[in-house]
Parts: sequence; structure tokens; C-alpha cells
Amino acid sequence: MPDVFSRSIKYVKGVGEARAKILSRLGIRQVSDMVNYFPRGYEDRTVQKSIAEVIDGEECTIMARLISGVTETKPRKNLTVSRAVVSDHTSVMNVVWFNQKYTAQNLRTGTEYYFFGKIKRNGMLLEMHNPIVEEAGRGRKTTGRILPVYPLTKGLTQNNVRNIMENALKTAQGRFEEILPWELRKKYKLSEINYSYEQIHFPNSFSDMEAARRRLVFQELLLLQLSLIHLKGESVRENGIEFKPVPMDPLLDKLSFRLTSAQERVFSEIEKDMESPRRMNRLVQGDVGSGKTIVAVMALYKAVRNGFQGAFMVPTEILAEQHYKSVSSILEGLGVSVRLLTGSMKKKEKEEVKELIKSGRTDIVIGTHAILEEDIEFYNLGLVITDEQHRFGVRQRARLSIKGENPDLLVMTATPIPRTLSLVLYGDLDVSIIDELPPNRKPVKTYAVTDAMRERVYNFIRRNVAEGRQAYIVCPLVEDSEQIEAESAEGLAERIRDNELSGLRVGLIHGKMKPADKDEVMRAFVERELDVLVSTTVIEVGVNVPNANIMVIENAERFGLAQLHQLRGRVGRGEHQSYCILFNQSKSEIARQRMAIMVSTNDGFVISEKDLELRGPGDVFGIRQHGLPEFKIANLYRDMEILKDVQRAVKEIIDNNLLANEEFRPLREKLDEICSTKFSELSFN
Repeated sequence: MPDVFSRSIKYVKGVGEARAKILSRLGIRQVSDMVNYFPRGYEDRTVQKSIAEVIDGEECTIMARLISGVTETKPRKNLTVSRAVVSDHTSVMNVVWFNQKYTAQNLRTGTEYYFFGKIKRNGMLLEMHNPIVEEAGRGRKTTGRILPVYPLTKGLTQNNVRNIMENALKTAQGRFEEILPWELRKKYKLSEINYSYEQIHFPNSFSDMEAARRRLVFQELLLLQLSLIHLKGESVRENGIEFKPVPMDPLLDKLSFRLTSAQERVFSEIEKDMESPRRMNRLVQGDVGSGKTIVAVMALYKAVRNGFQGAFMVPTEILAEQHYKSVSSILEGLGVSVRLLTGSMKKKEKEEVKELIKSGRTDIVIGTHAILEEDIEFYNLGLVITDEQHRFGVRQRARLSIKGENPDLLVMTATPIPRTLSLVLYGDLDVSIIDELPPNRKPVKTYAVTDAMRERVYNFIRRNVAEGRQAYIVCPLVEDSEQIEAESAEGLAERIRDNELSGLRVGLIHGKMKPADKDEVMRAFVERELDVLVSTTVIEVGVNVPNANIMVIENAERFGLAQLHQLRGRVGRGEHQSYCILFNQSKSEIARQRMAIMVSTNDGFVISEKDLELRGPGDVFGIRQHGLPEFKIANLYRDMEILKDVQRAVKEIIDNNLLANEEFRPLREKLDEICSTKFSELSFN
């Protein structure tokens, strides 16, 4: 990229030292950052009407002549109201400014101006409040144009950012490097790069803006896809551990169930990877309850029998503790040492575990991100497993991987991801899908209800508890605040203890509690010392309680469908018929449709596809939670059709080795730059 793009933003006209500091809060430090700071929307000031045509509440531009002098009144302290009357060939209108004396006083009677603003009807009179004004005949800077609207921070206005952007674009004019060959642009209807940057910021029309956006989105997604394929190729070329075949019967004979054909197929894919001289980089994707954990244990057992250690990393302490108990139980009597490592462990206990890991006296370590700490040294790490992939990014996986000599990597997720997005999310991994549930699993019956059914729902819980069952009641995260989350759950627990479910043993768990307290409540629920557990979403990837057969979700409309499906997966794990009851407080059609989807299917993949269809550009999974890349302009949901075109283009480029061609040289050089120096920008964190 030419040097002009690396120039400090403070040297752009209209910036300087003080404003450069403010811009740095937005991640804007040089010209390249500025020109890639894309609008979040646009303000259409192109609609011009006569006074007689306008309607109340409409935003538009009117060209009219000032026919009266400006009058001022001060109805109260700190408020100055300036008024004038304007006229065009159709009618008259009042223009009113509040605390904008400067604007009003600079107007001249008899002169024509463009006025842009919102129309308000005041009795029989039409008014425009705080209009933007430009003198007619002098060329229009803002009225009559489509103006970009940018995300702001304290100390910046839209006009500030627009002016700086105009000056930054002038600095960079004609210097954006075209990295896409003409034939590719022609085939996929992509505009030229300099034109695209100009039109995305200051479009001549909405069709020009859409064309520019299509080009920039296409380029961003193309670079991501090709970079991930490059990284995947690099990992394929990496030498790994060539594990030897191991008889699995000692482990399988201990199980109280037979593996499904899907589990057998996926483990055979893992075995093949592990026995290959190349490093395994595999994702196992399976719906809630499909049996991923036993597949992970089989892989760990194989690694240990080959003389290597295994690490199993999960996102929460609750889940780490559960996995520790279940894995220890499965491997009991097979001569395999399993230890737990979490952040909340006492220092002495933690030091003891660290020493066992370092000396090789423990075979398998199960823990949270505490495993990533620098002072954790492995004796002979051969296999790394991360559960709930969406909570761990590429960089975190890499940090764990360097703790051994190129250990094999297995990534597990129960999060249903639409197949269309799998390549974007997991482009650096081979994918296996466990697409079959164990035969004894009864589908969870799901009902969407309103508050009118509340009494019946609580009576239903009472009947099931009387038969020896247990129930979850989940509250939504009302705001991104653990405190509010805690209060919401506490309030509900207190109410039902005293009223609707009085006499039943009601427990409470939420993110504000200490890990030891959470563990105690979970233990009590598992051991049937509690009948009902009121919880926030901390149980989404939590403890397995086969006896719990009812899941009630309050304000279900506040959750994404993928999350509702995860929560529903907490029940249906035992022999009894299970139920999920969704309280929906919203009357919107979208909310109704989303609840209908949950009622109609238990297939997580179908649910995620439907969610995508319904919500479009919305945050289907929760961007932060699921670790999607921070795109500058692309939106995976809104831009699904562009993504499909990108995937076609990528296939064509790879299948025909087009990157070796001279016309693809700029693209190839850009990819080399990204993969060698800027991977952190692409990382899924």
C-alpha cells in the first residue's frame, strides 16, 4: 500500500493533535484506518419538495425565499427561539431554530435558500425545526446529497467526521491498489476500487452506494476465505505426531451404551488424522446430546496409550468440573490419571497439579483458560481438545498448541451453525458432524405460551416434582450486567418460593455467585436436594442432570433461537419424557414465528438456518460470543448472497491454481501480507 495510507491521521486537514487523540478511541490512527471507517447508515437529503406537497413528520429539502426578517424570543432562561417565514411558488412555511442564533442571524430577506429538516404541523401552519440551511445558487455541500452517518465518540460530530473523511479521501485519491483482476470483477459485477471507496462514503445515489458496498464486502470476505485456506494448508503441511493404532475395547466395554454410527464414523475420521504424520486440525460439530464427549474421551485415551498427555479445555469452571467427573468416571480402572485445573483452585492445589503436568505424572488435564497460563508446562503434550469452539478463538487455540511439539488439535461445538457459514467460521479446520442422536433419546416436547398459562405451568411443575422429577426455570440476561442478571433471577426465585411454588425446594444460581457457591447449588440439584433450579444462562453449557425433565424459559423472545435450543438441551437426557415451555411476552410477528420454529423442530441445524432467514442482518448467534471476525464492512447475515458468490470465486481460484497467474499477483501479495503479518486482525476473537 502506498505510503500515503500509513500517514498519521493528525496530518490530515481538520485533525491535529487533539482531534487525533479523540479519533484514536475509534481505532483511527492513520489514513488507512480513516478511509476504512465505513458509515453505519446514510441520511437522504436528496428528496426535494414544494411546501404544498409536504406532509407532517416528513424529512425533506425545500427551496424557498426568506420573506420576513428573523425574530427572536426567550421563553425561558437558556432558551432562544429564532423564527422566520419562507415562501416558494406554492405556499408559505415557518422556519424555527432553538439556540441557533448564529444560523438564523446570517440569513438575508429576499434570498433563496435550501432548507433541510423535518416538517411539523402546528395548527394550520407548517414548520421546519432546526433546519440545515444552504444558500441556493452556491453549490450544495449537504442539502440535495446522500450523507454518510458514522459511529461517533465523545468530542466528535457527524460534520467533523465527514469533513475529515473528505480530506482523507482527497489525500488517498487514485491511490487505492486494485488487487482483483479485471476478469474476476467482470464476472462478479464488482466496481473499481477507487470508485468504491469514494461511493461508499459519499455516494451519488443509493445504487452507486450498493455497488460500492458489494465490491468492498466481496473483497473482505474473499481475503478472509483465501487466508483461512492458506492457514489450513499450512497446518496440513505441518508435521504432527504419528500415533499408533490402539485397541479401544477396554474403554468401549466399560460403556453402558453402544456408539451411534455417527459417533463411530467421526471417531474413525479422528483416528485417521491422529495416525497420519500430519497434524490434526479437526472440528467435531454435533447437536446438543449427540455424544461428543465420549468421542473426545476416546481420542484422549488413544493419545495416552501412545505415551502422550492430553489437554481438554472448556469455557466455564462448572463445565470443567462436570467434564472432570464424567471423564474420570469413564476412564476409572484403565490406568489413566486425570486432573482438574481451574482459576479458582487454591494456590497450593494448583501448584501441585502444575508439578504433576510438568513431570508427566498426570495424563489428562481438564480445565478452563487457566491451562493457557504461561507457567503451565507439559511433559509431553500430544492432543489438545477445546469444547464449545465459539468461546475460543484461533489465537487461544494456537497458544495451547505451542505447549507441545505440534500436538493434534480437536475442536468441539454443540452450537448449531448454518452450513452456509461453516466455511467462514471454520475455514482453518476440517469438519466432522455427529448428525445422529442416541436411539434412547426422546425428543423434548416444546410449547410456546403466554402469561395466561402461568398457573397451569406451575401446576404442571408441581405434578412432575410429586412424581420425583426436577425443573429448571431460566431468566434472561436483561442487560449486559451480572448485577442485573443476578437480581432478575433472585427476584423470580423469591417470588415462586413464597407464592406459586411454595413448599417446593427452590435453588438459585447466577453469574454473580462465587464458583464454590455455584458448585454447591449444582451439587444439591444433581443429588435431588432441590426440586426447582432458577438460573440465568450459566447453565447453558453446564451440568448434566438426567432427572430434570422440565425447562421453563422466561421472556423467551429475548434469546436467540440457537441459545434457546442450547438451553432446551439441558433436559431430555434421562428416560422420562421432557418438556420445554417458552414464555413469550412479545406480540410481534417475528417473535411468534421464532417460537413456532422451536415448537416444530428439535434439529439445531434447521433452527439456525431458520433463525438466519428470519433475522437476516441481525445477530443470530451473538457476534462476541461466537467469535466471528470483526469485519470492517461485511455482515455475514445481510451479505449471504455475496458470501455465496465469494465461495464460488474461491473454489474457482483454488481449483485452477489462479493465484499463480500474473494477473492475480496483487491479490497473492496481499494474501502473503495478511498471513505473515496481520493474522491477528483476522483472528476469531
